[in-house]
Amino acid sequence: MDVLRIGVLGSARITTTALLQPAASVPEVTVAAVGARDQARAEVFAARHGIPVAYGSYEDLLADPDIDAVYNPLPNSLHGPWTLRAIAAGKHVLCEKPFASNAAEAARVAEAASASGLVAMEAMHYRYHPLIRQFRAVARELGPVRHIQCWTSFVIENPADIRYDYNLGGGALMDGGCYAIDCLRLLGEGEPAVTAALADPQGDPGDPSPGLPDLRRDLVDRAMAVRLAFRRGGTGWLESAFTRDGEFRADVHVICRDGYAWVRNFIKAHEGRLVATRHGSVVADEFGGGETTYVYQLRAFAAAITRGEPVPTSAENAVTTMQLIDDAYRAAGLPTR
Repeated sequence: MDVLRIGVLGSARITTTALLQPAASVPEVTVAAVGARDQARAEVFAARHGIPVAYGSYEDLLADPDIDAVYNPLPNSLHGPWTLRAIAAGKHVLCEKPFASNAAEAARVAEAASASGLVAMEAMHYRYHPLIRQFRAVARELGPVRHIQCWTSFVIENPADIRYDYNLGGGALMDGGCYAIDCLRLLGEGEPAVTAALADPQGDPGDPSPGLPDLRRDLVDRAMAVRLAFRRGGTGWLESAFTRDGEFRADVHVICRDGYAWVRNFIKAHEGRLVATRHGSVVADEFGGGETTYVYQLRAFAAAITRGEPVPTSAENAVTTMQLIDDAYRAAGLPTR
């Protein structure tokens, strides 16, 4: 395979940042087609972004024998079903986070990917940036991890945004919180377990949510706090929230035996900063810079398919993250997605 030909499911805004712009810097891939819910929508998106082929359905895109892989940025509740259909069609998949609606669905996708031999990769793009690899290495050098604290805050001005829709897999934990859980797993020693969680639902139970009758806002967390304990010792705490105003936030602090390390904006690590101290002396102060996290992710996706290189954000890895999300929802008294 000289060039990996990728098709896009849908016309989500994230596609520009996560795939189209990075593809310009990754010559071993090309965005060859887009499939949308109707032909007109697909043609408009294709014309705007210079994509050569437009299909009026997701099924037609998956049926194209010239497409090697698909990018799935559909609403959360459609991640699992359409990744399964892509695998059944013989396509590799780069699936936006969260990987599925719940752990059971993620496990079905992982089983299908394993049986097919295809790559199914969760788009935890931050993991592929050098600043995050350096962060993890520095934390390890500071001795055993004792506590990790992580905050994510996403600004959502529109109360009718689909991320508030329970039926579409909405919720702060599903959106920014899945990054936080994955990051705690990356930095901690041994897998964690949820020990407590507290949710701030969008509406009170039984609230008909005037003006938004179909969103089931009473079941959707606009904020969630989760406490975890790691198998080999240490604790973790994360807070994830939607706000109507304010600023985007994605910070993580690690307290170790001999010092601490933190990254401001770990999700967009190319805009982030790493600071670490040992016994009060600064041992690292670095800025991310360089290419975006999405460029590194796309290179890794191509390398996994064309050269068989390992994928840290594999389908199997995503199953564990989704199990922790399920456990947190249960601990907070909310249903799983």
